[in-house]
Amino acid sequence: MRAGLSRSVLAAGLVSLVAVTGCGVRPSDAISAGRPPSGGVAAPAMKVTLYLVKNGRLSVVTRPRMRPMFLTDILGLLVEGPTAEERARDLTTDVPSGAGPIAATVKSSDHLVLNPSTPGSELSPLAVRQIVCTAAALPGSPAKISVVGAGQSVDPSDCPGRR
Repeated sequence: MRAGLSRSVLAAGLVSLVAVTGCGVRPSDAISAGRPPSGGVAAPAMKVTLYLVKNGRLSVVTRPRMRPMFLTDILGLLVEGPTAEERARDLTTDVPSGAGPIAATVKSSDHLVLNPSTPGSELSPLAVRQIVCTAAALPGSPAKISVVGAGQSVDPSDCPGRR
C-alpha cells in the first residue's frame, strides 16, 4: 500500500511541476512594433444610380449609400424625389409621390416587371423611363424591364450613360 501512495504523491508532484512551468512560454516585455496606423479607413465606394429629370430629359445622378439596398429601396428614392442639393442643380422627377412603393417581380432571367402603387395611366412616359433606367443601372439587371399598369417598357440600352 505504501508503494501506491508514494506513486500517487509522485504523480501529483509531477503534474504540479508541469503546471507551474507552463507550456514553455516565457514572460517577456512589450515588443515595440512602431507607430500605429493613421488616416481614414478605406471602405469600398457604395453608390446608387438614379435617373432624375433636367430640362425634360433624363439625367444620371449618383448618390453615396451607407448600406446595401434592395431595388425597391432604390426605386423608393425616385418616389422621394431629388435632394436639396439636386434641386439646386435644377433636377426634378416625373415619378409621382403616390407611385411608391414600387414592387419588383422577376418573370424570368431576362425579364423584370415593376409595379408602382399608382395607376399606370398616371405615369408619364418620362416617369416610366426614370423607373426603368434606374432599375437597369443595377449590375446584372435583366435585358427587358417593363412597368405594369403603364403598358410600357423601355429598352435599357436607351438609358443615357448605359451601354
